[in-house]
Amino acid sequence: MTARASLLFVLISAAAQAASPCTAAKPECTEWIVFGGGPARSLIYRTHALDTRDAAVVRALIVIHGMNRDADNYFKDATAAAFLAGALEDTVVIAPRIASAAGGSCRDVLAPNEVSWPCNIWRSGGAAVSDAKVTSFDFTDEILRQLASKAAFPNLKAIVVTGHSAGGQYAERYAMSNTVHEKLGVPVTYVVSNPSSYAYLDALRPAADAAAFAPYADAANCPTYDRWPYGLQNRVGYTSQIGEGQLKRQMASRPVTYLLGELDTLPLAGFDSSCPAMAQGPSRLARGQSWAKYVNQQFGAHHQVVVVPMCGHNARCMYTSDAALPVLFPKP
Repeated sequence: MTARASLLFVLISAAAQAASPCTAAKPECTEWIVFGGGPARSLIYRTHALDTRDAAVVRALIVIHGMNRDADNYFKDATAAAFLAGALEDTVVIAPRIASAAGGSCRDVLAPNEVSWPCNIWRSGGAAVSDAKVTSFDFTDEILRQLASKAAFPNLKAIVVTGHSAGGQYAERYAMSNTVHEKLGVPVTYVVSNPSSYAYLDALRPAADAAAFAPYADAANCPTYDRWPYGLQNRVGYTSQIGEGQLKRQMASRPVTYLLGELDTLPLAGFDSSCPAMAQGPSRLARGQSWAKYVNQQFGAHHQVVVVPMCGHNARCMYTSDAALPVLFPKP
């Protein structure tokens, strides 16, 4: 082999090698998702750059943070899970930062042109405070489109969208309502972990013994029980443009797994004790089990439930459990 051929071989081999995953919750592991050509943008943490070709990546995991909007911590949890699954090298882990400077408990410091999302309704596809034309579900839509283009990851074969707690609410409602799922050309699954509530598809709710479903007995005293985001009435944001029939069909047809903590039975950590949430059950665990039974029995879905032993309302415990790893990192 000539010296020139040897050099060419070395260069080709180096280019073919996978880039080392970026696993620190620091600026070097972030980039921006730009909406509609800009300048509006939102930040993501990621293990592999979305603008650099990497043929070794075969799956993507998008992890939505909880009510504290701590994408950096969720990035750490998700990369820890990827390490335990032996999937750091061939998985791009993405943790979007749904930042909010809307006031009250939402006082995030924003970068120039960074979108400010609503303090609470970001978890159900609400419109941005700073741009009414963009919703929080558009954020994940754009990430999915970039992944599915395969410009960076030509061998991508599976995408998982998950969220825990408030992020679990986001993931459940996003699974139901997004309009890109069937257009991507890459299979997407959804993992909904320990949310406080679900968006029911009709007026039925779990009966007192949780064995069946019936019209909500206390509807007169809880008129909001069937309003968005607890039901389909009075929808706003992303879902307001989608018909009820389409939402029901999408929820039933899409692959969803509910990741529920065996010990998530106490009203802790931002537990929703409002009347529309209590109509769905007494605890997060009970609500998740009832919802899965409801959507499977009433709408013919084939959703799965995985109860994680010895975990309560804790994202790291949930995501790094042996029960969760094969769901979060499916074999391509």
